[in-house]
Amino acid sequence: MSRLDEKFVRARAERRAAFVAYLTAGDPSIDETVALASALESAGADVLELGVPFSDPIADGPVIQRAAARALAGRTTLDDVFRAARRIRAATDLALVLFSYVNPLMRYGLRRAARGAASAGCDGVLLTDVPPEEAPGVTPEFVRAGLDTIFLASPTSDPARMRAAARLSRGFLYVVSRPGPTGARVSLPPDLAQTVRRAREAAGALPIAVGFGIGTPEAARRAARLADGVVVGSALVAAAEAAPAGRRAAAVADLAGRLVRACRRKG
Repeated sequence: MSRLDEKFVRARAERRAAFVAYLTAGDPSIDETVALASALESAGADVLELGVPFSDPIADGPVIQRAAARALAGRTTLDDVFRAARRIRAATDLALVLFSYVNPLMRYGLRRAARGAASAGCDGVLLTDVPPEEAPGVTPEFVRAGLDTIFLASPTSDPARMRAAARLSRGFLYVVSRPGPTGARVSLPPDLAQTVRRAREAAGALPIAVGFGIGTPEAARRAARLADGVVVGSALVAAAEAAPAGRRAAAVADLAGRLVRACRRKG
């Protein structure tokens, strides 16, 4: 089993949804990213999506857009992201997913990027803007490097698209809770249960993780009753953004701890 597989198996045995956190590498610095990752593990996180900052993050809302802008202003490069991943791998047992738009990886070179991610200790890769139809031209290098490839499915995905995304995914299938960009919402959409049901029909035994819009314990609790994993990004990034210097790790750990507890299932 891959490290991602192990995290979902353990969460299932402990009667909870796996908690998948997101950070933008380099926001506000590489050192701080490593410290925040350690705080997330201490709070109970299972998986970290380590975001590659990009100048045109079309799938992201304002919180992660600002994080990417701060990281780029600090001159964070893909090599810096790999250095952060290497340090996080040495300091934690988190499963690590390289989370990126395809453009930075293509500019770096897909083979070089795949090998760099694997040697840095990443376990998987999620390319937000690569649909299943374009996967043959992009993902083989990551598969050859031993990385799990994770694809997105959404409420607007038809059955064929869901099956294609699931067939290409390893580790888990990422189910987008609603159309539109990332960002915490007050509530989850009423048709989420139906979206997850359709994703399960497509995915079979592959774990399902739900993200986009989850930012409160109540939202995490509802998602955990439906899915095998709960993904939170914008709320954690916002907590770090709002905290004073020296308190960011504590603020992120506090929120993550409440979200992790909400992922436990009763009965």
